[in-house]
Amino acid sequence: MIRSGGQRPLRRGERQETERERRRAVRRRVGAFGLAGTGVLVAVALVSRAGTEHTPSAGPARPAVRQTAVPRAGAPAAPRPLADVRIAAVGDVVMGSLPDDLPPDDGASFFEPVEDLLRGDVVLGNLEGTLTTGGSSKCEYIGGPNCFAFRAPPSYGHRLKQAGFTAMNVANNHIDDFGEEGRRDTFDALRSVGLPFTGRLGQITVQRVHGVRVALVGFAPDEGANDLTDIPAAKRLVARAAAAADLVVVTMHAGAEGSDRTHVEPGTEYFAGEDRGDSHRFSRAVIDAGADLVVGSGPHVMRGMEFYRGRLIAYSLGNFSGYKVLGLGGTLSTSGVLQVTLHADGTYASGRLRPTRIVPPGTPDQGGDAIDLVSSMSDEDFGPSAARISEEGTIEPPRPER
Repeated sequence: MIRSGGQRPLRRGERQETERERRRAVRRRVGAFGLAGTGVLVAVALVSRAGTEHTPSAGPARPAVRQTAVPRAGAPAAPRPLADVRIAAVGDVVMGSLPDDLPPDDGASFFEPVEDLLRGDVVLGNLEGTLTTGGSSKCEYIGGPNCFAFRAPPSYGHRLKQAGFTAMNVANNHIDDFGEEGRRDTFDALRSVGLPFTGRLGQITVQRVHGVRVALVGFAPDEGANDLTDIPAAKRLVARAAAAADLVVVTMHAGAEGSDRTHVEPGTEYFAGEDRGDSHRFSRAVIDAGADLVVGSGPHVMRGMEFYRGRLIAYSLGNFSGYKVLGLGGTLSTSGVLQVTLHADGTYASGRLRPTRIVPPGTPDQGGDAIDLVSSMSDEDFGPSAARISEEGTIEPPRPER
């Protein structure tokens, strides 16, 4: 078939090569970065040919393909990896809290009912709490019935790794539940089992998958985290990640909390007087800056999904587990595993929502109403940009308007 004007439509390989050439013309700089710890990228900078540090622009034009190295003058370009990347993500993970609210068998069987869903090249969860036996609870000086502080034994880092997680988000309002000591113990516990984390100020975490660099960047409206409420700064950080990696996954811990907070409210959301960010504006801004997938948590309930510029935004995946410390019932117990496959150029290949639920006293299990809930919230909140979710949980972009 020939389009009007006599031009033959480009095949997929030709489209990819055209995008590569366009990308090279836009950015002729080498991404230079160093790893600190296990898979954790703590500083990223682009270095110009003159040797000066350059922070890339986070303007509205986003590339479809990124390049992380520039060939020598006159040398043919090396072929880019073509492997797809499989990503699985869940919401808040709480395995209990010392001293009395811990699961039996030291948590060994905690994730068994859902382990077959926690499979992928990148498996990401939000660690809602700390891994420590020390520190002082923030509730000792905050007080009140609405103060909650969670800590599980440092050995539970091994349980997370064993379950299939490849990285944990720590950009949330519970990483500081037990102060500096609790935070330090948590990071040490994750490092000791080779489980990277993301979300600290300025932190970009990179995983290599089939030769593809996947950058993880976590945001929250909390001290010590990449600030979700400072959107210009968030765009700059995501642009740096996009310059140094092939794919960028952004996590956000945002939005008001409660069983009735399943809708994405327009504008800034507040909870207990705290600014919990504008998740809609934030998500679109970081995609403009180079993010390929945005995954949310924080409201303790699931929310809808939409596509923006071909990228998927999952506004909240709810609670994945909450042993004896999180409220249960109805929307609070409805959860799911988001499974997404992205092409190496960041474009969306496929996705599926696998429904899960939290059963008393707070362990994850398969089943539940996640598909119906997320599908209806998507349609109600996002209209023409809503993700289309089938009865089996398959996630597809909206149909183009005719």
